[in-house]
Amino acid sequence: MSPFHLTRTLPEDTTGAALRADVREGLTGSPKTLPPKWFYDARGSELFEEITALPEYYPTRCEREILRARADGIAEASGARTLVELGSGSSEKTRYLIDALTDLRAYVPVDVSESALTRAGQALAAERPGLDVHALIADFTARLVLPATPGPRLVAFLGGTIGNLLPAERAAFLASVRALLTPGDALLLGTDLVKDEEVLVRAYDDAAGVTAAFNKNVLSVINRELGADFDPGAFDHVAVWDAGREWIEMRLRSRTAQTVKIPALGLVVDFAAGEDLRTEVSAKFRQDGVRTELASAGLELTRWWTDEERRFALSLSTAR
Repeated sequence: MSPFHLTRTLPEDTTGAALRADVREGLTGSPKTLPPKWFYDARGSELFEEITALPEYYPTRCEREILRARADGIAEASGARTLVELGSGSSEKTRYLIDALTDLRAYVPVDVSESALTRAGQALAAERPGLDVHALIADFTARLVLPATPGPRLVAFLGGTIGNLLPAERAAFLASVRALLTPGDALLLGTDLVKDEEVLVRAYDDAAGVTAAFNKNVLSVINRELGADFDPGAFDHVAVWDAGREWIEMRLRSRTAQTVKIPALGLVVDFAAGEDLRTEVSAKFRQDGVRTELASAGLELTRWWTDEERRFALSLSTAR
């Protein structure tokens, strides 16, 4: 069996402290907001896996199509001996890259979930003798310190997750990735592309109601972790396309005027009838916009691949 290492760079209570801070700030602001990372407890992760298999939800299928068709080209262009994956989760799609990178010596998955890292990392270490798997329990939006591994390195950020960051957050994130790169290293970035509004809205408001359950799960997380008394049934799931900003917003809309208590924070939150709580932004991109954002962070876009329907893109960029 290959070596498997697990390093924690987050203090034990970091997640709890971040949840408390995000809930206090988000629910006392105007408009009310919550970051999408709080969807992903065990139940939320199960629901998201269901979402990726829905007929309306194209991004996962499109990205997998690109990886199947272009993994060899990505491997050739990057020449990577170390693959670093930010927000690695199950590492399922990453296997296309691992198989294609014939000189790969190390895989560094980065995630906040220790259980996900352990399951995926141990499985890969067992499946691929000779591959050093060094998992990091870390927040990829914060400053990372990577283990010493052979270069060149390919940093992968897949799934279109960058779209969940607001523009200023994206700029800070890309700058932090650029700081990780040395000459010869590259960034592989997944971006969902601008397309017909109806296609976009359906992807975030499916007929079976799985995305609605996923959206409302954030309320269950706050109830469990902070002793709140949210009634998920008192909110409707809403997905809205903002054409000006070119992003989808997922919201929870209060059906009635109601008051929610959050004892762990000593907080009482009033909702008006019809008031929205924004739980996710999912930006969509155009090639020129991606190139500009990368350039602002000191990265040069060198390769661009899409699925056959041009719904999703993977781009490769290098340090300038």
